[in-house]
Amino acid sequence: MSAEEYVTGRLKELCEKKHMSRYRLSIITGVSQTAVANIFTGKSTPTISTLSLMCDAFGISLAQFFMDGVDAGEAFPGLSDQQRKLLEAWEELGPEKRQMLVKFIESIR
Repeated sequence: MSAEEYVTGRLKELCEKKHMSRYRLSIITGVSQTAVANIFTGKSTPTISTLSLMCDAFGISLAQFFMDGVDAGEAFPGLSDQQRKLLEAWEELGPEKRQMLVKFIESIR
């Protein structure tokens, strides 16, 4: 498998896992629908900055993107069950709700 095929496959996998359409990915990242379509069809390869935006939309780092089968538990070894649950819940939140949660946590510290 080529690097381009890996990137395309991983993006498709993450969209499916996160129940995110290509349109929604485009809206969240600010990357045009045409550019997203070209990446998903293998007509182009995303730049590092574009891939970073996409990773942000999925709630993962670039390093996690390149780790096959990474979920919240595998990406952060050594966490307690409660910490894993928090990260799993975090991954399901959209950007606005994440921002609200951060503000809440800061307010109770």
